Parts: sequence; structure tokens; C-alpha cells
Amino acid sequence: MKKTLYSLMLSEDVVRAVDERAHQLGLSRSGLVNQILAQNLSVATPESRINDIFQQMEALMAPVKELVPFFAPNSPTMSLKSSLAYKYRPTVKYEVELSRGGEGKLGDLSVVFRTQSAQLIADMTDFFRLWVGIENAHLAPLLGVRLECALYEGKFLRPIPLPRSRNCSAQDIAQALSQYVQLFDRLLKGYLSGDLSPQDVEKAYCEDLKTRTLYL
Repeated sequence: MKKTLYSLMLSEDVVRAVDERAHQLGLSRSGLVNQILAQNLSVATPESRINDIFQQMEALMAPVKELVPFFAPNSPTMSLKSSLAYKYRPTVKYEVELSRGGEGKLGDLSVVFRTQSAQLIADMTDFFRLWVGIENAHLAPLLGVRLECALYEGKFLRPIPLPRSRNCSAQDIAQALSQYVQLFDRLLKGYLSGDLSPQDVEKAYCEDLKTRTLYL
């Protein structure tokens, strides 16, 4: 949503109250004024849509014991924490960062992990490479775009493409993202435990793909 610079005449008391509230919410003065006006005039903004998506995701994830969601209002990022059944119980954090628009994608999914185990790092790296190959073989043709993922030290980054249907509701996107993170987490754990082979992971992914109503 394009933003334009305007000048407003406000009383000092109003400005003081706005600044105090903006500081509490982690917003700028103009950001809070924009939010208040949008809410009172029932105008949807990228920020309100992101909040709606994350609130829906939080509700959908509430019954899921394996993933613990967290997000701060007015933040473009939600994190979901998961524990691996591995020595010392290392954790994986899924970070969903949504774009406010104009970037040609819905956002990014980061998988962040911290471990000193060389074997676990190698196994997770193998899984990430397997995952990229599976998605570009089966999902990319449905999206009409190849997924350009990246692997850094302790972090796997996957772009979240824009839905091909632009009429998706916040609930549609929240459900698709929630199901995707749960699938990724379940297959990652199955692969690391040795219960799932690369062929099993691909088969489970393809079976899940058939049930999706929204491709992300």
C-alpha cells in the first residue's frame, strides 16, 4: 500500500499521548496514527492483514503440542519453536516473516537451529537439500516459479511465494502456512530419527500436496 507524506495539525496533548502509546507498541508516531485512522475508518492495511494472519495461525496452532507459536502485535514475524528428539533436546525455530507488499512475494520462512553436533548439522543439511529438490520437482510446476532457497550456517531460508489466487482471505493463508510448517516439522523429525527415508519423505510430501487448496 503506497504511503504519502501529509501534514496534520494536532494538539500537544494528543501528540504526547500518541508518542507514549507508539512507544509501548513499538511503532513510530506516523505508524500509530495510520493504524488508528485505518481502524476507525475500516480500511484494511498490510499491517492489519499480517496481524489477522498471525492471530489465525496462533489459534490454529494452539492444539498442536509439538509447536509453540509466538508473535508480538504489529510485528511482521511469527516464531514457532519445536524440540528435536535428539541428545540434549536441541530446538528448531520456524520464523514466518510476511511482507507488507511490493516485494513480489508473500514473505519468507526461516528454519533456525543451534547445535554443536556435526552429525546433526550434516543430517539437517541433507534434509534441507532433499526438501528443496522435492519442492522444485512437485510444487514449483504448480506455482509457475522455481523456489530459490538458501542455506546459511544455522539457518535455512525458503521464500513464500504469492498465492496464484489473489482473493485469499487471512484465514486461507493462515491455514496454508500452519499446515506447511507442521508438515515440514513432522517430516524433518521423521527423517532425523531414521523412521523416514528420503523416498518416504517425498511420498508423504506428495500425498499432502494433493490435499492442499492453496499453494505457498
